[in-house]
Amino acid sequence: MEDTIAAIATPPGEGGIGIIRISGENAQNVLTKIFVPANPSGIENRKMSYGTIVDPSSGQVIDEVLSVYMKGPKTYTVEDVVEINCHGGMVPLRRTLELVLKYGARMAEPGEFTKRAFLNGRLDLSQAEAVIDVIKAKTDKTFDVAMNQLEGNFSKKIKEIRKKLVDILVNITVNIDYPDEDIEEITYDTLEKDLISVNDDIRKLLTSADTGRIIQEGLNVAIIGKPNVGKSSLMNSLLNEARAIVTEIPGTTRDTIEEHLSIKGIPVRLTDTAGIRETDDMIEQIGIEKSKESFNQADLVIFIIDSSRELGQEDREIVELIDQKKAIVVLNKVDLEPVVSREAIEKMLPEASLIETSMERQQGIDLLEEKIVEMVYGGKVSQSDRIMVTNVRHKNILETAERAICDAIEMTKKKEALEFIEIDVNSSYENLGEIIGETVQDDIINEVFARFCLGK
Repeated sequence: MEDTIAAIATPPGEGGIGIIRISGENAQNVLTKIFVPANPSGIENRKMSYGTIVDPSSGQVIDEVLSVYMKGPKTYTVEDVVEINCHGGMVPLRRTLELVLKYGARMAEPGEFTKRAFLNGRLDLSQAEAVIDVIKAKTDKTFDVAMNQLEGNFSKKIKEIRKKLVDILVNITVNIDYPDEDIEEITYDTLEKDLISVNDDIRKLLTSADTGRIIQEGLNVAIIGKPNVGKSSLMNSLLNEARAIVTEIPGTTRDTIEEHLSIKGIPVRLTDTAGIRETDDMIEQIGIEKSKESFNQADLVIFIIDSSRELGQEDREIVELIDQKKAIVVLNKVDLEPVVSREAIEKMLPEASLIETSMERQQGIDLLEEKIVEMVYGGKVSQSDRIMVTNVRHKNILETAERAICDAIEMTKKKEALEFIEIDVNSSYENLGEIIGETVQDDIINEVFARFCLGK
């Protein structure tokens, strides 16, 4: 018999309610020992009961609660589950949990409830991982993608690819083991076509990985430029609040300012940096060094140029810096008499996107946000796509599986022995099984669930 486990399932702190979750064969028995229902009919399956938690050894009332017993297998863990809704303070929760542990349960390990859901077949491993993403989602888009994975749509796609691989393996095996039987002989042309189809499916998933990572972890955006070009004004405009100090005095921002926001569903970590220039001010020099660090760590750089002033040495140094970076050039202050032309900037940075703005008139901000979104999706992933690779573990496995398929395709083109091709096809099949937990090792499973919080 599996141990009966228990934990506080709600975040620490004060609140309206706090929930203690119990799962296992002994769950109902534990509840019966410490819960006194107000209703004489007692505890009924899937019905919320009002009553009190009472310490059996002393008769002391610990808390007024609502409790529910849910008989397995139609529960989160597929086991018998009890949830006790206490008052949401640490003392009633702690004292109730102490009684639960005293009368038949043990403390759950991090993620053990979800681990049991996985081991009992209610969730596959990728769905279990999606539980973490749902909890941590910071934007609607992040939540939608995580829920899509939790619902099993990503798993379904992986299973479809594995089914194709099974069909290929069956055909290869039959032709190896029964070459003289009256069966349809597999041709190398057919085999190559089938393998390319599988490879296309894997590539499509991998294409979404960079976008998926950003949607999951957030886009690091650094705003850079020389002093007084409008960096802090842009940050305030994107945040819709006066977060950064804006003055006409150069060097006002002496340190990096970091804020989090959502741009059309994409979580963004936005950094306003100190203006890059030559200075003898030691504090400003430190700020400029931090600006360069933020630049190096950024997924996307927004380089702001003042269109009403001649380009200076600082601008040209930044141009050299961002040559290899994904960048958007913002030609700011277009409401003033232009000195720097759009054509001149496009000649200097032909690979960068260019947006004209006026912070004074709030002009071009929407275009900038749309350009950020466009660059995140890269034209390869639709914004409506909900199946995305957001997990680094999944990405690495898909890349390994793809390499095996590519090797198989090359051998097929050379018409090498089917036995060798079979090895790579089977390797890809096994690799993909690691995503959904069908061929994964115990240490990987333990590592996945160790990232969960207690009570989930």
